[in-house]
Amino acid sequence: MAAGYAEILRARHAMRLLTGTLVGRLPNATAAIAIVLFVRDEGGTYSLAGALAAVYGVANAIGQPLLGRLVDLRGQPKVQLPAAVLSGLAMSVFAFAGTGSLPLAYAAVAAAGLFTPPLEGGLRALWPSVLPREEQVHTAYAMDAIAQEVMFTVGPLLVTVCVSLWSAQAALVVLNVIGVLGALSVVVSRPSRAWRSAPREAHWLGALRSPGLVVLLAAFLFVGLALGSITVAGVSYADGNGGDATYGWMMAALGLGALVGGTVYGARQWSGAPEARLRWLVALLALFYVPLVLMPGPVAMVGLSAVAGVFLAPCIACAFIVVDRHAPRGTVTEAFSWLVTTFTVGASVGTAVAGPVVEWGGTRWGFAVPAATGAAALLVLLATGRVLAAPRMPGRVAVSSENDPNRAVEPRFSTRDRA
Repeated sequence: MAAGYAEILRARHAMRLLTGTLVGRLPNATAAIAIVLFVRDEGGTYSLAGALAAVYGVANAIGQPLLGRLVDLRGQPKVQLPAAVLSGLAMSVFAFAGTGSLPLAYAAVAAAGLFTPPLEGGLRALWPSVLPREEQVHTAYAMDAIAQEVMFTVGPLLVTVCVSLWSAQAALVVLNVIGVLGALSVVVSRPSRAWRSAPREAHWLGALRSPGLVVLLAAFLFVGLALGSITVAGVSYADGNGGDATYGWMMAALGLGALVGGTVYGARQWSGAPEARLRWLVALLALFYVPLVLMPGPVAMVGLSAVAGVFLAPCIACAFIVVDRHAPRGTVTEAFSWLVTTFTVGASVGTAVAGPVVEWGGTRWGFAVPAATGAAALLVLLATGRVLAAPRMPGRVAVSSENDPNRAVEPRFSTRDRA
């Protein structure tokens, strides 16, 4: 199982690109908790902390596809590094100015979110220039999804370590400096400097002119809703079953399940169209959310949480393959960024929806939300099967040859996906 991942990591530039991207995304992965801890240290209310974190999230959702489009038009170094620097500077302004001037605080976190570089979409656009075989690229998508789970687990721990060693202010500054260094490591690499998007048709909708991509985004809005609602329902369950320790174990188990599922999924080659496979994966994701409504004791609930997370990473990995097949030519980074944004927005909406549901019907109804929204994602995919069954010209980019940086090579994948 590990042989496929090891083969990818041994490929030239692969480890550097993966590590640099993950490090570069640390500020984004830790922004919410870092903002909350900083506002608390400043004497602000949790309402203010939540509002600032929400502004950052909304600005990030707006900025990712816009910056992704700029990457497709201008190349990675000209967009990714300046964006990372601007985002880091804006968050540093927030860290040093504090919450004394609320307009400045809101403007700073909004700028930090808006200029967060689309490193995740950029990495997926680079994989074909680094890996020689199509099945390796698909495995890399799965490995990337697994690495994200690790990052979103380790990131908050790094924030708490920085806060305990120094301060919440230092945590904001240090993590953003580290993020800029991660982005720098990516953009000065040869694959990033040589990468060029395929020629694109000028259109104000950009990647969104693809019906297949729009369908996929609609489905993954509901997948994000499911994940976001679990976090709120989990808090409600833990309040009566062991408190913060139980909640922490549940969330850790959810991430562990995703790690295991993503590892197994990416370790084998799959036959058939990925659109059909995605429907099965989303169906299983929704199905495995259902047992959470049983709400057994804490130990069993942690086990159910692990099972509930198994199909999340495979769904994400498969979705990126589908995005690649449906993105209009020359819009691959923008298309990947749209999927990331939609999933993130869905998770935010899910937390907002689950709160009133728990207050109205109790914890059990809160756990019914992820099952229902997972089923809604499946219904979207089933109802639009004909749209997804006919992918447009793949969004695979034209990249420079490793041996001749001035010679562009044609996209190496056909619209018939072999894995």
